[in-house]
Amino acid sequence: MKILGIGNAIVDVICKVDERFLDENNLTKSTMKLVEEREFKQLLSSLNIEKTIAGGSVANSIVGLSRLKNKVSFIGKVSDDKLGNEYEKSLVTERVEYCYDKKLEKTPTGTCLILITPDSERTMCTFLGIAGKIAPNDINESFIKQSELVFLEGYLWDEGDPKAAFDKALMFAKKTAMSLSDKFCVDRHKKSFYDLVKNKLDITFANEQEMMELIDAKTFNDVIEFGKHLNKVLVVTRSDKGSVAIMGTEIIECLSHKNLKIVDLTGAGDLFAAGFLHGYINKMSIKDSLQKGTEMASKIIQKIGARLD
Repeated sequence: MKILGIGNAIVDVICKVDERFLDENNLTKSTMKLVEEREFKQLLSSLNIEKTIAGGSVANSIVGLSRLKNKVSFIGKVSDDKLGNEYEKSLVTERVEYCYDKKLEKTPTGTCLILITPDSERTMCTFLGIAGKIAPNDINESFIKQSELVFLEGYLWDEGDPKAAFDKALMFAKKTAMSLSDKFCVDRHKKSFYDLVKNKLDITFANEQEMMELIDAKTFNDVIEFGKHLNKVLVVTRSDKGSVAIMGTEIIECLSHKNLKIVDLTGAGDLFAAGFLHGYINKMSIKDSLQKGTEMASKIIQKIGARLD
């Protein structure tokens, strides 16, 4: 197996909204908010659904890697309910090996409401459901050992069982990568994320805002200097400024694609990571890996959702 992803198994519900909807519901644009099932249903009650698809950040990346003809697998916790069964079917259809034995849980399968404003920004309200309750016994160490690289999701990290599941994966993995996922996650788990980036991960994906928050940077040059002393691979996306990979003293930059008809930024980071990891795991240069990530991200933001149909 090339890459095993471990992340939140979330069913994405995509809706278009205006700015007023965000204001009326006290939502901060471009962030992710955790909600309870009741609040989720209340928000959805007044919206028209554009699309429903099996998602989750790392799952999106893994599907992208599968589309690039890599042999991949995924571990994510769902219940043996209607949405859980649809989730598994969606991954299997994408030629992703689903390495989790689901059972009927008291808590339902997780769902994410993705709200797209006219400027193409996405604001997420996530009911984690059973996805956020992943535990060490959900992680089969034999699947970890059979994979060349394990890709973890910052959204999934939390104290208790999820942390223990992460620790188990890190213990048995040959190589590890992780996305910091969201500034919300960095704010919430700053000390733990810093330790992961500094001491445990081989590859870290972050956007500029997340990385500057993690290390309390005043300028982007602080991020560059931090990356130089990591002696690992730090990949930072910078929106229209492109992306940069820092590997020891080597700094590799890649420009963003211009004149794109941007429809929806959902999945941009996920597909960028897929493209980069495709290059990395297939022994391409870091520069070529960045370019592949940029190509994948450029394609996904010109359509609704996080699948390159």
